[in-house]
Amino acid sequence: MRYIWSHILTIIDTYKGETPLTHFLKKYFHQYPKLGSRDRRILSEMAYCWLRVSKGLDSSLPVEKRIELSLLLCSPLTKHLLPFISQDVEAYQSHSPAQRYQILKDDIQIEDIFPHSVALSEGISRPDWLLSLLTQPYVFIRIRKNADKIINILQEHQVAYHYITDSCLAITNGVSIDKLLPPDAYVIQDASSQLTGTYFHPQKNENWLDCCSGAGGKSLLLKDLEPTVSLSVSDVRNSILHNLEKRFQQYNHKVPATFCLDAAEPIQLGVQLGTKRFDAVICDVPCTGSGTWARTPEQMHFFDPQLLVSLPERQKKITTNIAHYVKKGGKLIYITCSVFRQENEGVVEHISQQSGLSVETATLINGIHSKADSMYVAVLRK
Repeated sequence: MRYIWSHILTIIDTYKGETPLTHFLKKYFHQYPKLGSRDRRILSEMAYCWLRVSKGLDSSLPVEKRIELSLLLCSPLTKHLLPFISQDVEAYQSHSPAQRYQILKDDIQIEDIFPHSVALSEGISRPDWLLSLLTQPYVFIRIRKNADKIINILQEHQVAYHYITDSCLAITNGVSIDKLLPPDAYVIQDASSQLTGTYFHPQKNENWLDCCSGAGGKSLLLKDLEPTVSLSVSDVRNSILHNLEKRFQQYNHKVPATFCLDAAEPIQLGVQLGTKRFDAVICDVPCTGSGTWARTPEQMHFFDPQLLVSLPERQKKITTNIAHYVKKGGKLIYITCSVFRQENEGVVEHISQQSGLSVETATLINGIHSKADSMYVAVLRK
């Protein structure tokens, strides 16, 4: 046990959030090959739980006690963690993190896990959001085809699942889905991300652009909704566009026209897009990702408030620039995975004022009750 305590103290002392925690831990474990799979699971669970709640715990307590409290609040309390917890865990194991918080609320200041005064979008409350950060969300899959076969495989391998929609399944974390299911029959995609597709309404043979496409989750969703759409995609990273192309090939879709460009730079847009105009543009902009922090608590723990100055400015530049390429009568679909008003309503108001687009609908997709991410989507018409 002292061996594990020594390693977790080193991890929380040296990790400063410069890279995703999963990458840091992978590199750290590579340096210590004597750490077995059980040890790595323990240390990973401790690190994630620590980043979720440590700022809300009394700093005068010994660090081992604070780690124990973070496990009691956030972890699944599986048997390999029990030697590191002095309390009787039976009172916690059957409870959700919100219920555990009620037991331990004298030991934690929940407001302090994110001690920044930031306005949230309409449709989500700060207490609910903070409590949701204690819980690792589900993994979600979008069923593309062969639904019966997928269900049979999951049942055969005793994989727990439940339906969110007819085509969306929630699955407990830690299951190697890629080793079980036919690769072209499903897409791993968060439930709220899937719901953004209900705002697309693509028509046959329309011309669409996915701006800031990333690896193409929204693009694939669009093509599955309407395969005849003529699609172009852009991103600032060539490597991510290469990944998108490989995914399109995997799912038997025609590879879209790709443009490696920074949409915040109007000259780059003009050079590469020229006179092109689109019936619709998906604009899933870079953001704080605050709607996904339950998956990546390190981003919440090491949050820099300056990002809420720089990111909204970049979001405004991207959307104002790209609005020029929307056809008259066409639409711009603005998406973030943020719950912050400055990145959501604030930017949409700017778009409507500066670009002459009218807001048709705007909403926060609150994923808390589904143990999913939360996202914001707005549809603006030119």
